[in-house]
Amino acid sequence: MPNIDCNTEGIKEQAGTNVTIGYQGSFKTNAQPITTSFFQAGLCPVNVHWHVGTEHFSEGQYDAGGKGPEYDVEGRRGYRCHLYNHSNSFTTEFDWKYCKGMKVGETYEIHWPHSKAGDCGTPFQYQSPFHDGVFCHKDRIENTAKDIGVQAQVFTVINDDAYFYPNLFQGMMVIGDHGKDISYYTGSTTGTSRNNHICSQYSPITWQVDRKCHLISAASFDKLCADMLGEMDDMSEDTEPHGARELVVNSKSANNHQGLAPRAA
Repeated sequence: MPNIDCNTEGIKEQAGTNVTIGYQGSFKTNAQPITTSFFQAGLCPVNVHWHVGTEHFSEGQYDAGGKGPEYDVEGRRGYRCHLYNHSNSFTTEFDWKYCKGMKVGETYEIHWPHSKAGDCGTPFQYQSPFHDGVFCHKDRIENTAKDIGVQAQVFTVINDDAYFYPNLFQGMMVIGDHGKDISYYTGSTTGTSRNNHICSQYSPITWQVDRKCHLISAASFDKLCADMLGEMDDMSEDTEPHGARELVVNSKSANNHQGLAPRAA
Protein backbone atom coordinates (compact mmCIF):
# COMPACT_ATOMS: atom_id res chain seq x y z
CA MET A 1 0.00 0.00 0.00
CA PRO A 2 1.83 3.12 -1.19
CA ASN A 3 1.92 6.38 0.74
CA ILE A 4 -0.91 8.75 -0.13
CA ASP A 5 -1.80 12.45 0.08
CA CYS A 6 -2.98 13.18 3.61
CA ASN A 7 -6.02 15.02 2.27
CA THR A 8 -7.30 11.92 0.48
CA GLU A 9 -10.80 10.94 1.55
CA GLY A 10 -10.80 7.95 3.87
CA ILE A 11 -7.23 8.35 5.14
CA LYS A 12 -6.91 6.98 8.68
CA GLU A 13 -5.14 8.19 11.83
CA GLN A 14 -1.34 8.55 11.76
CA ALA A 15 1.71 8.07 14.02
CA GLY A 16 3.93 9.10 15.79
CA THR A 17 2.13 11.64 17.90
CA ASN A 18 2.26 13.57 21.12
CA VAL A 19 1.97 11.04 23.97
CA THR A 20 2.16 13.46 26.89
CA ILE A 21 -0.31 12.59 29.67
CA GLY A 22 -3.63 14.27 28.90
CA TYR A 23 -3.01 14.71 25.19
CA GLN A 24 -5.83 13.87 22.80
CA GLY A 25 -5.83 14.12 19.03
CA SER A 26 -8.80 15.48 17.08
CA PHE A 27 -9.08 12.77 14.41
CA LYS A 28 -12.31 10.87 15.12
CA THR A 29 -11.84 7.13 14.95
CA ASN A 30 -13.85 4.08 15.92
CA ALA A 31 -10.70 2.01 16.39
CA GLN A 32 -9.66 1.03 19.90
CA PRO A 33 -6.07 0.19 20.84
CA ILE A 34 -4.99 -3.02 22.52
CA THR A 35 -4.47 -2.19 26.21
CA THR A 36 -3.35 -5.63 27.38
CA SER A 37 0.12 -6.90 26.56
CA PHE A 38 0.51 -7.93 22.94
CA PHE A 39 1.33 -11.45 24.12
CA GLN A 40 -2.03 -11.64 25.90
CA ALA A 41 -3.70 -10.39 22.71
CA GLY A 42 -2.11 -13.17 20.64
CA LEU A 43 0.52 -11.09 18.80
CA CYS A 44 4.20 -11.95 18.50
CA PRO A 45 7.16 -9.65 17.75
CA VAL A 46 8.20 -9.83 14.09
CA ASN A 47 10.91 -7.17 13.83
CA VAL A 48 12.94 -4.63 15.77
CA HIS A 49 14.36 -1.35 14.47
CA TRP A 50 15.03 2.16 15.76
CA HIS A 51 15.00 5.82 14.80
CA VAL A 52 17.57 8.54 15.50
CA GLY A 53 15.79 10.84 17.89
CA THR A 54 12.14 10.15 18.64
CA GLU A 55 9.08 10.07 16.41
CA HIS A 56 6.85 10.64 19.44
CA PHE A 57 6.80 13.64 21.80
CA SER A 58 6.53 13.40 25.59
CA GLU A 59 6.79 16.76 27.31
CA GLY A 60 9.65 16.91 29.79
CA GLN A 61 10.97 13.51 28.68
CA TYR A 62 11.70 13.66 24.94
CA ASP A 63 10.82 16.98 23.38
CA ALA A 64 12.26 20.05 21.66
CA GLY A 65 14.42 20.84 24.71
CA GLY A 66 16.29 17.53 24.62
CA LYS A 67 20.07 17.40 24.26
CA GLY A 68 22.76 15.25 22.69
CA PRO A 69 26.16 15.24 21.00
CA GLU A 70 26.94 17.51 18.07
CA TYR A 71 27.56 15.53 14.88
CA ASP A 72 26.18 15.12 11.39
CA VAL A 73 23.37 12.62 11.00
CA GLU A 74 21.82 11.17 7.85
CA GLY A 75 18.09 11.66 7.54
CA ARG A 76 15.84 13.57 9.88
CA ARG A 77 16.62 13.51 13.60
CA GLY A 78 13.64 13.46 15.95
CA TYR A 79 13.30 14.72 19.52
CA ARG A 80 15.87 13.98 22.21
CA CYS A 81 15.83 13.12 25.90
CA HIS A 82 17.13 15.45 28.63
CA LEU A 83 19.57 12.88 30.06
CA TYR A 84 22.71 13.85 28.12
CA ASN A 85 25.61 15.62 29.81
CA HIS A 86 29.32 16.06 29.09
CA SER A 87 30.59 13.35 31.45
CA ASN A 88 32.80 10.58 30.09
CA SER A 89 29.95 8.08 29.97
CA PHE A 90 28.15 10.21 27.38
CA THR A 91 31.20 11.36 25.41
CA THR A 92 33.51 8.32 25.28
CA GLU A 93 32.72 6.46 22.06
CA PHE A 94 32.05 2.74 22.08
CA ASP A 95 33.76 0.17 19.88
CA TRP A 96 30.70 -0.90 17.89
CA LYS A 97 31.08 -4.40 16.45
CA TYR A 98 27.59 -5.19 15.14
CA CYS A 99 25.52 -1.97 14.98
CA LYS A 100 26.22 0.66 12.33
CA GLY A 101 25.93 4.43 12.46
CA MET A 102 25.39 4.60 16.22
CA LYS A 103 26.53 7.37 18.58
CA VAL A 104 27.04 7.37 22.35
CA GLY A 105 24.94 10.11 23.94
CA GLU A 106 22.27 10.03 21.22
CA THR A 107 18.58 9.34 21.77
CA TYR A 108 16.97 6.45 19.88
CA GLU A 109 13.36 5.30 19.74
CA ILE A 110 13.17 1.52 19.41
CA HIS A 111 10.14 -0.05 17.71
CA TRP A 112 9.04 -3.67 18.08
CA PRO A 113 6.31 -4.41 15.48
CA HIS A 114 3.98 -7.25 16.53
CA SER A 115 1.40 -9.18 14.54
CA LYS A 116 -1.10 -12.03 14.71
CA ALA A 117 -0.05 -12.79 11.13
CA GLY A 118 3.61 -13.35 11.95
CA ASP A 119 5.29 -16.71 11.49
CA CYS A 120 5.19 -16.94 15.28
CA GLY A 121 7.26 -19.57 17.02
CA THR A 122 9.32 -20.47 13.95
CA PRO A 123 12.86 -19.57 12.83
CA PHE A 124 11.29 -17.07 10.41
CA GLN A 125 9.35 -15.07 13.02
CA TYR A 126 11.63 -12.03 12.68
CA GLN A 127 11.79 -10.37 9.27
CA SER A 128 13.25 -7.28 7.59
CA PRO A 129 11.62 -5.20 6.31
CA PHE A 130 9.05 -5.37 9.07
CA HIS A 131 6.10 -5.54 6.64
CA ASP A 132 7.25 -9.04 5.68
CA GLY A 133 6.82 -10.22 9.25
CA VAL A 134 3.61 -8.29 9.93
CA PHE A 135 1.82 -9.75 6.88
CA CYS A 136 3.52 -13.15 6.66
CA HIS A 137 0.13 -14.90 7.02
CA LYS A 138 -2.08 -11.99 5.97
CA ASP A 139 -5.24 -14.12 5.93
CA ARG A 140 -5.13 -13.97 9.74
CA ILE A 141 -5.66 -10.19 9.75
CA GLU A 142 -9.29 -9.33 10.49
CA ASN A 143 -9.04 -6.08 12.47
CA THR A 144 -5.74 -4.25 12.01
CA ALA A 145 -6.05 -2.32 15.29
CA LYS A 146 -6.43 -5.59 17.20
CA ASP A 147 -4.13 -7.76 15.08
CA ILE A 148 -1.12 -5.44 14.51
CA GLY A 149 0.73 -3.37 17.09
CA VAL A 150 4.01 -1.63 17.82
CA GLN A 151 5.81 -1.19 21.12
CA ALA A 152 7.97 1.95 21.35
CA GLN A 153 10.56 2.78 23.99
CA VAL A 154 13.06 5.64 24.13
CA PHE A 155 16.68 5.41 25.24
CA THR A 156 19.75 7.58 25.51
CA VAL A 157 22.88 5.50 24.87
CA ILE A 158 25.55 5.62 27.57
CA ASN A 159 28.99 4.01 27.64
CA ASP A 160 28.47 2.43 31.04
CA ASP A 161 27.88 -1.28 31.59
CA ALA A 162 25.86 -0.54 34.72
CA TYR A 163 23.02 0.03 32.25
CA PHE A 164 23.46 -3.25 30.39
CA TYR A 165 20.32 -5.17 29.46
CA PRO A 166 20.86 -8.45 27.61
CA ASN A 167 17.60 -8.95 25.73
CA LEU A 168 16.34 -5.92 23.80
CA PHE A 169 15.55 -8.30 20.95
CA GLN A 170 12.37 -9.77 22.42
CA GLY A 171 10.51 -6.52 23.12
CA MET A 172 10.04 -3.51 25.36
CA MET A 173 11.77 -3.55 28.73
CA VAL A 174 9.20 -3.98 31.50
CA ILE A 175 11.21 -3.75 34.70
CA GLY A 176 11.43 -1.01 37.33
CA ASP A 177 10.18 2.20 35.69
CA HIS A 178 10.67 0.75 32.20
CA GLY A 179 7.38 0.08 30.42
CA LYS A 180 5.20 1.36 33.28
CA ASP A 181 3.91 4.72 32.05
CA ILE A 182 2.38 3.77 28.69
CA SER A 183 0.37 5.73 26.13
CA TYR A 184 -2.07 3.56 24.13
CA TYR A 185 -3.55 4.81 20.86
CA THR A 186 -4.13 3.83 17.24
CA GLY A 187 -2.04 5.24 14.42
CA SER A 188 -0.07 4.13 11.38
CA THR A 189 3.37 3.05 10.32
CA THR A 190 6.00 5.81 10.51
CA GLY A 191 9.35 6.63 8.88
CA THR A 192 10.67 9.54 6.86
CA SER A 193 8.73 8.67 3.70
CA ARG A 194 5.65 10.01 5.54
CA ASN A 195 4.95 13.48 6.94
CA ASN A 196 1.98 15.80 7.44
CA HIS A 197 1.37 15.97 3.69
CA ILE A 198 2.09 12.35 2.67
CA CYS A 199 0.44 9.75 4.90
CA SER A 200 0.67 6.00 5.50
CA GLN A 201 -2.20 3.72 4.49
CA TYR A 202 -1.12 1.10 7.05
CA SER A 203 -3.67 2.25 9.63
CA PRO A 204 -5.19 1.84 12.14
CA ILE A 205 -2.71 -0.19 14.20
CA THR A 206 -2.15 -0.15 17.97
CA TRP A 207 0.74 1.80 19.48
CA GLN A 208 1.97 1.24 23.03
CA VAL A 209 4.53 3.94 23.80
CA ASP A 210 6.64 4.32 26.94
CA ARG A 211 6.37 8.01 27.89
CA LYS A 212 9.67 8.09 29.80
CA CYS A 213 13.31 8.28 28.70
CA HIS A 214 15.73 5.63 29.89
CA LEU A 215 19.48 5.09 29.84
CA ILE A 216 20.85 2.01 28.07
CA SER A 217 24.42 0.87 27.60
CA ALA A 218 25.98 0.88 24.16
CA ALA A 219 26.85 -2.79 24.76
CA SER A 220 23.11 -3.56 25.08
CA PHE A 221 22.47 -2.13 21.61
CA ASP A 222 25.46 -3.98 20.15
CA LYS A 223 24.15 -7.22 21.68
CA LEU A 224 20.77 -6.48 20.06
CA CYS A 225 22.43 -6.08 16.66
CA ALA A 226 24.37 -9.31 17.15
CA ASP A 227 21.10 -11.12 17.93
CA MET A 228 19.50 -9.67 14.81
CA LEU A 229 22.38 -10.78 12.61
CA GLY A 230 21.94 -14.32 13.92
CA GLU A 231 18.38 -14.61 12.59
CA MET A 232 17.40 -16.73 9.58
CA ASP A 233 16.23 -13.67 7.66
CA ASP A 234 18.73 -10.96 6.72
CA MET A 235 18.07 -8.17 9.24
CA SER A 236 21.25 -6.20 8.51
CA GLU A 237 19.27 -3.25 7.09
CA ASP A 238 17.80 -2.67 10.55
CA THR A 239 21.10 -2.69 12.48
CA GLU A 240 21.51 1.06 11.93
CA PRO A 241 19.13 3.88 12.88
CA HIS A 242 16.40 5.10 10.57
CA GLY A 243 15.40 8.75 10.24
CA ALA A 244 12.41 10.04 12.20
CA ARG A 245 9.03 11.09 10.83
CA GLU A 246 7.94 14.61 11.80
CA LEU A 247 5.41 14.81 14.64
CA VAL A 248 1.86 14.18 13.43
CA VAL A 249 -0.47 17.19 13.60
CA ASN A 250 -3.50 17.05 15.92
CA SER A 251 -5.93 16.72 13.02
CA LYS A 252 -4.33 13.41 11.98
CA SER A 253 -3.84 12.08 15.51
CA ALA A 254 -6.54 9.78 16.90
CA ASN A 255 -8.95 10.88 19.59
CA ASN A 256 -8.55 7.57 21.45
CA HIS A 257 -5.32 8.17 23.39
CA GLN A 258 -5.38 6.34 26.69
CA GLY A 259 -3.02 6.55 29.63
CA LEU A 260 -3.86 3.69 31.91
CA ALA A 261 -2.54 3.27 35.43
CA PRO A 262 1.16 2.34 35.39
CA ARG A 263 1.74 -1.32 34.66
CA ALA A 264 3.16 -3.38 37.52
CA ALA A 265 6.83 -4.25 37.09
